[in-house]
Amino acid sequence: QVQLVESGGGLVQAGGSLRLSCAASGSAFSSYTMAWFRQAPGKEREFVAALTWSGPYTYYADSVKGRFTISRDNAKNTVYLQMSGLKPEDTAVYYCAGGEGPLSAQREPYHYWGQGIQVTVSS
Repeated sequence: QVQLVESGGGLVQAGGSLRLSCAASGSAFSSYTMAWFRQAPGKEREFVAALTWSGPYTYYADSVKGRFTISRDNAKNTVYLQMSGLKPEDTAVYYCAGGEGPLSAQREPYHYWGQGIQVTVSS
């Protein structure tokens, strides 16, 4: 069983930066594909970024490509989402997710989810 806990969210002005962290419990973390999703009010949860346990190989939503960077530190059981050039449309609850499958933008392969953390970007 893996538990995921997000941190680092908050309020930032447009154009600013934030780094989200996701701390994982469980020894299998280093073998999981990890991802970030987000959900804005009244909208479906959407894929943001993912990376594999080896390589690592990364995959980004077009809406964040070039602005967000996903990374991991297996020694610390932590995955990060560095967000820069933030826009008001990036405002959402951000969720960390993990699973044993390949890189995917779909929710189903990710069996473990954090509780979510709010990111608010003011204009």
